[in-house]
Amino acid sequence: MRWSDLLFLHWRIDAEQLRPRIPAELALDTFDGSAWIGVVPFRMSNTRPRRTPGLPWFSAFPETNVRTYVTHAGKPGVWFLSLDAANPVAVRVARSRFHLPYFDARMRCVARDGRIDYSTMRTHTGAPPAELRVSWRADGLLHHARAGTLEHFLTARYCLYAQDGAGRVLRGDIDHPLWPLRNAVAEVERNTMITTHGLTAAEGPPLAHAVEQLDVVAWTPEPV
Repeated sequence: MRWSDLLFLHWRIDAEQLRPRIPAELALDTFDGSAWIGVVPFRMSNTRPRRTPGLPWFSAFPETNVRTYVTHAGKPGVWFLSLDAANPVAVRVARSRFHLPYFDARMRCVARDGRIDYSTMRTHTGAPPAELRVSWRADGLLHHARAGTLEHFLTARYCLYAQDGAGRVLRGDIDHPLWPLRNAVAEVERNTMITTHGLTAAEGPPLAHAVEQLDVVAWTPEPV
């Protein structure tokens, strides 16, 4: 798959808020004693099984995920609180095959004059409402996060963790080049992606990073 026009928005959050939402088998990962929560809007494209062509009606769509960070047996990864996508087929495949909390949403992503305008509104039947409206532009030089920095902690994650209907914790490995990060200037007009989970992040502007494009491969999650 390819991820494009991606924005990392991160806030500090009280670890005690997150702990009940994460399986006991996973350790909540922190940086300098602080837990973090991220809201990540982007565009997905060329999404396909290996050695098969992409399908236009399935392979390209916007997505927004809400995530925090965990470890298991020393392997750092991502725990998704929710993932919203504008493709109902992809939502159902991801829910059933990857055991991830995907939701239907109406979404819009427009790039013009070096700026990205992005909006999403959840439409999934029976799901709590959630909405994001944000615009951003990259600002600063392209760089790779150095090991030991907060940027590296938030982005250098090469697996996701999930939980299936039987309560088993799963891990799905991913692989990609180093994130081509740039600092971002983001204007968040509305964001209920975190509060819809009953969570409250730290006040103040988020830490923001933009990524133009990244190619990614992923494996089906397996029990840890």
